[in-house]
Amino acid sequence: MSSSPSPGSSAPSLRRLFSHVRIENLLAGLSGGVASTLVLHPLDLVKIRFAVSDGLDVRPKYSGILHCMRSIWHQEGLRGLYQGVTPNVWGAGASWGLYFFFYNAIKAYSKEGRQTELTAAEHLLSAGGAGAMTLCLTNPIWVTKTRLVLQYSADPSGKQYRGMMDALAKIYRHEGIAGLYRGFVPGLFGTSHGALQFMAYEELKRDYNKYRKMQSDAKLNPLEYITMAALSKIFAVATTYPYQVVRARLQDQHNTYDGLVDVVRRTWRNEGLLGFYKGMVPNLIRVTPACCITFVVYENVSRFLLDR
Repeated sequence: MSSSPSPGSSAPSLRRLFSHVRIENLLAGLSGGVASTLVLHPLDLVKIRFAVSDGLDVRPKYSGILHCMRSIWHQEGLRGLYQGVTPNVWGAGASWGLYFFFYNAIKAYSKEGRQTELTAAEHLLSAGGAGAMTLCLTNPIWVTKTRLVLQYSADPSGKQYRGMMDALAKIYRHEGIAGLYRGFVPGLFGTSHGALQFMAYEELKRDYNKYRKMQSDAKLNPLEYITMAALSKIFAVATTYPYQVVRARLQDQHNTYDGLVDVVRRTWRNEGLLGFYKGMVPNLIRVTPACCITFVVYENVSRFLLDR
């Protein structure tokens, strides 16, 4: 491996990195993110409501996933289950699109001039870098989504935010840039989730193709992509879920915390270890099929676009 570039060579290095950028990866990732979000948004809404469930009287009480969905359906109908879907579609589409966009560029840059495959650690670092770059651009959308799905009133006049743009404007007006970047620090920790998922996904694909005596990037059938995506997602969720609870609570408008450490301390004191895993079951039920849909759509759309 070549030695690290000097500071003076950063501009050529950036030019080389951006020479590997492919708009096809952005479009394919965006397609996968939007498709999975439109299908599975109600489960995301349920997950967030459970994640912030800390006993405040302002919150509805739910006994389980089905009870939560039934309650929302009875109060607000289908519109209630799709509350916050606009920023979720924007956020998921942009996040997946940008993630695949940056990840494939970093991966291609890392492989430049090499005959050997990237190692698991290099896949991890590539995905971590892509996740951090993506979060810098999309965090305000996720704050908006969280605020919208935590509006409990069935009466539109009783809701603080009328929609995505209204929420963005009000958060910026009342809380400034800091309000739009609430949860950014735990979100950065959360890039480890995507990094672990992509590392596992790449290693599973490579080992499986090696077992089949095929090239490491050989095309798989949809069921094989679904299996690889599901296994990598379950591994990543089980490893990193607590940060999502901490992040959701920092972004919640019904409670006030002094920062990351305060959330962790109060959650531990009031709810114990299980408090950090609230909402994990609906999250797994949602993100596993969502991940499968995203990766299958991405793999097929990207191959279609890149092979043209």
